[in-house]
Amino acid sequence: MRLAGKRAFVTGGRQGIGLGIVNAFLAEGAEVTTCGRGTRPDDLPQDVGWFELDVSNAADVARVRTDVGATDILVNNAGVQVEKTVVDSTDADWDLVMGANARGVFNMCRAFIPHMSAGGSIINIGSISGTVADPSMALYNASKAFVHGLTRSIAVDHGPDVRCNAICPGWIETGMLDAGFDLANDPDKARADALARHAVKRFGKPADIASMAVWLASDDAAFATGQLFTIDGGMTAASPLNPGLC
Repeated sequence: MRLAGKRAFVTGGRQGIGLGIVNAFLAEGAEVTTCGRGTRPDDLPQDVGWFELDVSNAADVARVRTDVGATDILVNNAGVQVEKTVVDSTDADWDLVMGANARGVFNMCRAFIPHMSAGGSIINIGSISGTVADPSMALYNASKAFVHGLTRSIAVDHGPDVRCNAICPGWIETGMLDAGFDLANDPDKARADALARHAVKRFGKPADIASMAVWLASDDAAFATGQLFTIDGGMTAASPLNPGLC
């Protein structure tokens, strides 16, 4: 029960990584509230609070922050992905991706930091795509690079009252992963090739990211701040040579 007595707010807890973090925090004793666009999902645990929220809207974020009250842990997980190059991206694509992934994280941190408990922990969900570019995901890659930079700035500017770190997932079994493979000429071949590049020979699961989030939220990580923690099954540790062809 590493998070017993702590109050956590997780954005984008409807599914995928966000829901995995919600469930892991509950199991560790935290009081958890989450949010998303639309109504409360039927499968969300009953003891989890829910707000309908578009994180790109600063006024709505401020209203929810007031309703939530003091918070010990903030997880910025809400995000969207558009599979396009710079040339193909529209103004609407910019507003959608940068609004949720960049402005949304900024809005949440700006609203919550002044009201977080001393020693609070902010966990931003970045991505390996913020360090190495995935093809045809220009806006997504850029938005995650923003999250990484903002994470460092918050740690420097607001420590020691608040710690701020980012988790940078690799390829996690969610809808976003499937959408990425669908871009390939041969999705099955692309999936097999990607799997071969993972040292652990599997894709990640939301629970893998949630485990790191629990540690960063706990007092065990009291000396960790301003860091980007890559959780990708060893994929980015390898050279571009496909080990399956060696």
